[in-house]
Amino acid sequence: MIERRKFGDLGGADHGWLKAKHHFSFASYYDPQRMGWGALRVWNDDEIASKAGFPPHPHADMEIITYVRDGAITHKDSMGNVGRTEAGDVQVMSAGSGVRHSEYNLEDKPTRIFQIWIEPTEHGGKPSWGAKPFPKADRSGRFVTLASGFGGDEEALPIRTNARVMGATVKAGERIGLSLDPNRHAYLVPAKGAVEVDGVRIDARDGAAITDVDRIEIVGLEDAEVVLVDAA
Repeated sequence: MIERRKFGDLGGADHGWLKAKHHFSFASYYDPQRMGWGALRVWNDDEIASKAGFPPHPHADMEIITYVRDGAITHKDSMGNVGRTEAGDVQVMSAGSGVRHSEYNLEDKPTRIFQIWIEPTEHGGKPSWGAKPFPKADRSGRFVTLASGFGGDEEALPIRTNARVMGATVKAGERIGLSLDPNRHAYLVPAKGAVEVDGVRIDARDGAAITDVDRIEIVGLEDAEVVLVDAA
């Protein structure tokens, strides 16, 4: 089953400094039919104005993955971590028993991110944060694991949940396949460009909710950059 969720149909909010679209219920947007997708709880599509951002605020018991699409985001937290994550790169925060952090766009142009929240396998534990560059050239025509809670994914950023976050770049006319567990939940969003997923057109920033299939084939309709979460 592949369900297309059009970008224009997503809930969201415009706060001036923040333009947000929500693939699942979040903040003031509530849809009882879209409370999450398996352990995937949040997928926010955020545009943050220059010199603006989220002031310090708390989190607990959530794996928070930030995929930077354009610009850069600067992170500070109560653990003493400070970092700047640029377009195409990824940062991960395991909130654990509790942490406070801020996220600001200190650049001279808007920053665009996907913020993905996945429920942890276990609650509590010491919070942590990390970031890593993932060159797009390394993802050309194939999926690369960006964050993972599974053994064997040593190159990926660690998360405390039975899930993977993956990325790929697909050229127009190119085909790539990906094997999946039909009992799990996959969610795919093109950051840029358009693709077909098993014949279903998915445009930039649309969502594709995928389950009950053991393999998908992705065809680039345009040069595209896609992000996929495979969760329990």
